[in-house]
Amino acid sequence: MVERALSFGSVAEAYERFRFGYPAEVLELVTAYAGGPIRTALEIGAGTGKATHLFAQGGIAVTATDPDAAMLAELRKHLPANVTTEQAAFEDLPLDSSYDLVYSAAALHWTKPEGRWDRMAALVRPGGVFASFGAPIQLADPALKEAVRAARAPYLADDGVPSPDGTPADRPMQWPGTELQQSEWFTDVRQSVIDRRLTMSAHDYVGQLSTVSAYVMLPPADRDQVFRRILQVLPETVELDAELHLHLARRE
Repeated sequence: MVERALSFGSVAEAYERFRFGYPAEVLELVTAYAGGPIRTALEIGAGTGKATHLFAQGGIAVTATDPDAAMLAELRKHLPANVTTEQAAFEDLPLDSSYDLVYSAAALHWTKPEGRWDRMAALVRPGGVFASFGAPIQLADPALKEAVRAARAPYLADDGVPSPDGTPADRPMQWPGTELQQSEWFTDVRQSVIDRRLTMSAHDYVGQLSTVSAYVMLPPADRDQVFRRILQVLPETVELDAELHLHLARRE
């Protein structure tokens, strides 16, 4: 998992080009949950800044952290004035500051489970908010999804990341809400789902796949072959199910 977590720097420019940003509704839900002003925020696994901009545009002073220098370099190309950056993994962040909000966008699953919530609690001020959100991008058409699965199968059995705590997909509460509910540090755990359908060209969809760790880790020749095979089974444009899952919790 560590190797996959640190694989994104090699595709930083593609990540910025092809990955989707986040809708304003995420910021609205986080702000409403906080119930008061959010002045400072720490972002875990900021990548190229897809979520950073959303919170910075809300007037929040964001400290964006990521272990990958190439990803942060891409973020800095279009850095809002109220954002500072720090190259560090979550496990290496100093615990001498606390924030109104600590959040992670499609990155929390890369953190180590040992001591995760003790460390998180040290970073969120008492009464502050933790938020985690992400959207595993899926083809909306089941037949196309199956065609792509068959196309990649000789090279890659699965391109997803399993639930870190093994929670089945049909359970009402999903990870990390499941862990937050068991943590002594956090309360009022909530899960929200934001429906999104997006349309993009088949070539851009493959561009998005090129930023997914499972594909990044393939040998280059295999990766190129997988993408050729996938393009052969797709129409010119595809519809995506980009449903967002948001988890919120309050620091005791």
